[in-house]
Amino acid sequence: MPELPEVETVRNTLKNFILNKRIDSVEVLYDSAIDGDTSQFIDTVQNNRIIDIKRKGKYLIFILEHCAFISHLRMEGKYHIVYNHNYPKHTHVIFHLEDEDLIYIDVRKFGRIALVDKEHYLECAPLNKIGDEPKDIDAEILYKRLKSSSLPIKSALLDQSITSGIGNIYADEINFRMGLDPRTHANKLSKKRVQQLKEVATQVLDEAIAQGGTTIRSFDNNGIHGLFQVKLNVHDQKVCKVCGTSIKKIKLGGRGTYFCPVCQSKRY
Repeated sequence: MPELPEVETVRNTLKNFILNKRIDSVEVLYDSAIDGDTSQFIDTVQNNRIIDIKRKGKYLIFILEHCAFISHLRMEGKYHIVYNHNYPKHTHVIFHLEDEDLIYIDVRKFGRIALVDKEHYLECAPLNKIGDEPKDIDAEILYKRLKSSSLPIKSALLDQSITSGIGNIYADEINFRMGLDPRTHANKLSKKRVQQLKEVATQVLDEAIAQGGTTIRSFDNNGIHGLFQVKLNVHDQKVCKVCGTSIKKIKLGGRGTYFCPVCQSKRY
């Protein structure tokens, strides 16, 4: 699943291609890709120029002249620029621009696109239900949210209402850098450790953004592949790069969780 760094990479790449381009028309080939009325979406979006692309957590927000829409890529959603009208399989939405097409592809069909209020999109569901990402969240607010959570810290990092943008891969890497056993209850962390958690999470995500994200399975951003996977310490690894111990894999909240039993022995 694309996480914050991958979505940020998509955002930055698309801005290089489509800013200030007019959407002449829209084709929806898979109605369920659109939340709400498909005809209304088409009528509202077409004949608008793309002014900006913003992001909140894992959501992309396309700001047009007279409206806006959000997009969540979910498991395998992708955007591509196409010049020859040769649309690949699983193309669900086609935005016909002036000189090219922006297409949305989704093999798993889990991604969704929805109209939102252009001026108040952060107050619209689901954006109003997710927390600030690590670099923006106040450490005191993060501490209070974790203190009231009975979840393991790995699961708490995945809870987008606590802090947004962290997915399975980066939660594992954050816990590794913290030296934290992922099964540690979130409410056991001290204020000092929560401040450190905020800093480490920001650092990991910033490093991943600089590398274009992580290429695992099918993440692909118009031919740009993330390089952060070469820096992964525990996720999907066999041996710890620090101490040489075999990486342990368990299930937490239904998610595959990787950790080093030696380097991640702390429970607070």
